[in-house]
Amino acid sequence: MMLLLFAISCLLAIGVSAASQQPLARPFAFDVQGHRGGRGNAIENTLPSFAWGLIDGATTLELDNGVTKDGVVVVWHDEQIVASKCQDTAPAFSDDAAFPYVGKFIANLTLAQLKTLDCGSQRQSNFPLQLTYPGTRISTLQEVFDFVECADTDHLIRWNIESKIDAAFPDRTVGVDVFVKNQHAIFDASPYKDAITYQSFDWRSLIAMKKLDPTIITSALVEHETAVTPDNTVSPWLGGLNLQNFSGSSLGVKLANAAHSINASILSPHATYSPKSLATKEMVDQAHYLGMLVKPWTVNSLDMADELLRWGVDGIITDYPNMVRRWVQQQGRQVAPKYPKRRVLACLDEHSRW
Repeated sequence: MMLLLFAISCLLAIGVSAASQQPLARPFAFDVQGHRGGRGNAIENTLPSFAWGLIDGATTLELDNGVTKDGVVVVWHDEQIVASKCQDTAPAFSDDAAFPYVGKFIANLTLAQLKTLDCGSQRQSNFPLQLTYPGTRISTLQEVFDFVECADTDHLIRWNIESKIDAAFPDRTVGVDVFVKNQHAIFDASPYKDAITYQSFDWRSLIAMKKLDPTIITSALVEHETAVTPDNTVSPWLGGLNLQNFSGSSLGVKLANAAHSINASILSPHATYSPKSLATKEMVDQAHYLGMLVKPWTVNSLDMADELLRWGVDGIITDYPNMVRRWVQQQGRQVAPKYPKRRVLACLDEHSRW
């Protein structure tokens, strides 16, 4: 028994030592999440962005899912293919009436049609350091898992996977049941299943996923627009919950209580220097009191990160995992080890051949 206690104390010591970066220390690392892989550094939600997330030492790869007309789970943020991110190349087949595909909703396009798009040639104006990878295609979730597993043979990376369901405009995406069933089938067959957090602004999908599989970790995403309606009616994003029915002296406390009521393990609020920012110390304290973790998004300011760490958050979702990881080290906190650049880029080359 004494030996067991000693071993546990040694592991905990590893977890708080900034100098130690042993691979086995990954579970004790502060959760630096690469938002869309790390869109500040490479084109978002693509194999290159996840490659750089691994190279930069992200603890968790955060990404978004859509579902195509033919039911395939793909990794992309937007409901609609926008011209600022993707370009048409050629139709998937001759005389395709749906071509051009830019401007169409993912739910109305097949995987074959999506695979013709070049979504790697355009640097986003608000991310001037973003690496482009011309010719990059939208990947399926399975393709992303396969690529990362090539570099991450020990399955140490964590995942935060979001369902992009539009609760306000349900005709723009496939429905909750299709999303949850199709995503869960891929989760369940993956060696990463136990490392996956399932997140959504649409809390209906969190409730449905928990009903399908109570073992899945869920994270309740929230921003001002999904929590509060202009006329103070019940928001369509909160799974039928009325925040007025929850106790609390502030919106943040009510949200923590509401997220806890749907068995969410994590609360993920918007955190910026703006009047509509939701993250507060009071929210963090209440979530912790209820046994939930708090991982705000999308934090690209180290001043904001300083404040969040003082409040005791458990992780940070950022477009710049390399910079936030460096900051975490400076705070004397444990970070996840980086993946070998040569190996990751070799896997990227292998899995980017269309």
